[in-house]
Amino acid sequence: MLQDILITGLINSGVYALLAVGFSLIFGVARIVNITHTAFYMVAAYLVYVLGHLWGWPAWLAIVAAVIAVTILGLLSYRLVIEPVREHETAVLISTIALAAIFQELMIIGFGGHYLSIPSLIDGYSQLAGVRMTNQQLLTLVIVAVTLVGVWLLLAKTRLGLAIRATAEDREVANLMGMNVRHVALWTMGISVGLAAIAGVVVAPLFVVDPLMWLDPLITVLAIVVLGGLGSLKGSVIGALIIGYVETSTVFLLPAGSFLKSAVALSIMVLVLVVRPEGLFGIAFEEER
Repeated sequence: MLQDILITGLINSGVYALLAVGFSLIFGVARIVNITHTAFYMVAAYLVYVLGHLWGWPAWLAIVAAVIAVTILGLLSYRLVIEPVREHETAVLISTIALAAIFQELMIIGFGGHYLSIPSLIDGYSQLAGVRMTNQQLLTLVIVAVTLVGVWLLLAKTRLGLAIRATAEDREVANLMGMNVRHVALWTMGISVGLAAIAGVVVAPLFVVDPLMWLDPLITVLAIVVLGGLGSLKGSVIGALIIGYVETSTVFLLPAGSFLKSAVALSIMVLVLVVRPEGLFGIAFEEER
């Protein structure tokens, strides 16, 4: 059981980190609470199922095509649905909820409400530090790690990363310094949706695919970004590790734990909001005077 908790918790934490970092990025730059974020994760998983399982494309080609297609879908959604109402927080929230519901209904119409499974991309087992895991699990961990390192390098070492960090720090000052904050927000949306798509394609062979698979991660991602601090990428990664292992331990150690894991995540979120509203690494709120 300890080995199962270790492996499953690490995989869940990695997937949650991809989702939470993407969610925090677009919130930090554009101040958007994007409820559609995990719906893109769901669409990516379905695309891998269609391209790889139904149409017989090579696994690597299906994964790359799914990530690219969902990223383009995210950019179109931002331009057509979110950007026109971006200055109105309530309208953005309602629009993204409606967009996620549309994606869900389209999946139900296209595939029914059934659970779908995707064969593993690679078979066999490996030993890592004395822990036995499937090669599919190991591949998932490698993809997650490479992606997170890639995002860090992008933000820390490139001009686009500098523009994203500057815009997240102070949008008005970044605009005055000559940065096109509209384009920066669009690029950030593409990166955010791309991270959600990568999370979707790596979990598709490990879990079942269904039209409601975006709801549980949404609750968990909200808990993670509140725990780590809204807009904090470091907080998102650390919060993902904490929540991922707490949820996994709940599933394995408590009776009916699979039904309680979302409640545990929400309880942590409420507790953090009461005790430390800014989260572990967020900026403390100051009362305007």
